[in-house]
Order: sequence, then structure tokens, then C-alpha cells
Amino acid sequence: MAEKVEVVFNDAVAYERFMGRWSRAAGKLFLDWVVPPKGARWLDIGCGTGVFTHLVLETCAPEAVVAIDLATAQIDFARETPVARLAEFHVADAQALPFPDRSFDVITSALVLNFISDRRRALTEMHRVGRRRAVVAAYVWDFAAGQSTSWPLARGMRQIGMEVPKTPGSEDSSIEALRSLFEQANFEAVTARPIDVLLSYTNFEDFWQSQVSPFTPNGKAIATLRQADRAKLVEAVRAILPDHPDGSIAYSTRANAVKGRVPA
Repeated sequence: MAEKVEVVFNDAVAYERFMGRWSRAAGKLFLDWVVPPKGARWLDIGCGTGVFTHLVLETCAPEAVVAIDLATAQIDFARETPVARLAEFHVADAQALPFPDRSFDVITSALVLNFISDRRRALTEMHRVGRRRAVVAAYVWDFAAGQSTSWPLARGMRQIGMEVPKTPGSEDSSIEALRSLFEQANFEAVTARPIDVLLSYTNFEDFWQSQVSPFTPNGKAIATLRQADRAKLVEAVRAILPDHPDGSIAYSTRANAVKGRVPA
């Protein structure tokens, strides 16, 4: 059984390279599905470097956006971006939101819910700070089905006999689990759906460098490999992701999304 590891997103620049492009692509599809009201007061939980926050401001015409993350490095990075002129960024815990009851019209969490240790408590907090009929929605990579952005790397690791670290909260990343979490939190009109994303990298090196950052569990494991074993892994992953004539590579991933409403 793969060891379950703690993931600490304390390198904002590396995280942006690792997840930024995927977050933008999946976030656009997610917001199209959520269909949030215009002129709403938003809370973005687990905002990271502010990629999803930017999408909200760019496409949803909110009245105001408050974004939080537990990682100080991520918030510091976000505060240095142009988005900070239009949104508030705070270091805060999703399990103990520092906001009064019924403060927000829309509450979203992008690619974060599975990493929150007490997901039920976090959803209870979202319920508390949501106004009557507020939209609450989240999406996470489908770790349960092995469809996250790192699946080619994970498959290559297994092929050479490496143990792939287990992502926290994988058991709650399926459609059924997400729907159940929202229903147990007493949200109304709960629905869920998959989101498929296809993206490309300039070349294999672009992909590789984005995936093996030492802040990720896979990256930490790969950093311990001997040079010969690392070469074997590169060869295995290259075979999984053959390049196009121009040298680029592309592959698909899947996220699962869920939404509901705070009762009137």
C-alpha cells in the first residue's frame, strides 16, 4: 500500500509552474457549469497563487472577492500580482473561517477540498458563512481514479517499481464521495459532474520540470533516485507521452466538481 503523505504548498513559484495552466483550464470549465450570479460577494477558499481568483474577477463580474489560503508563501505571491488590486488575500484556515455568519453569496474551492484534513468541518464553515441561497461549489482532481495531472509520471514510477505516494483525501475525490460530503453538510440541490481537461506542453522537458518539483511528494521521491534509475523513469514516461512532430506533448486529465446551495 502506498504511503500517505502530507502535502505542503510552500513554494509558490514552483506551484504556479506545476499547476497554474491546469488550474486555469479546469477553472474556466468549472465556472461555466456553476453559472454564478453577477454582482455577488465571493469567498475563494484555498486560492493558492490567485489563478482561480483571477478567473472569477475576469469572467463573473463579482461585487467583491475575498480569497484565503493556509500557506503564507502562496498569499505573499498572490499579493504581488495585479489581481491583488481587485481582491482581498488573507492567510486563513478553511476549517475556521474568520468571517461572520451569512457573509457571502458564492463560495468556491478550486483543487483544494481533498487536502483539507477535516473536510466536513470545512463544509460546515462554508455553510455558516453563506447567505441564504448562496452557491457553494468545489472541484478536485479525480485522484481516486488516477486521473490527476500527474498520472503519466505516476504510471512511469510504477513501471520501474517505484512506490507512488498516496495523495491526501483521494478517497473523497470521486463524484459519489463529493456528492455525499455536500449532502451531509445539508446543502440543497446538490449536483456533481466530471470535468475533462486536455492540455499540451511545449516539449517533454517542459512537462518534466513542472512535475518533479521537490515540493511535491512525487518530486521528493524522484529526487532520491540514482542517476540510472532516474534515466529509466524518464524513458518510461517518454513512452507513455509520445511527442508530436513539433516536439510538444499533450494528455488529458479529469476533475470532479460538485455544487449546492445554502437553504433559504
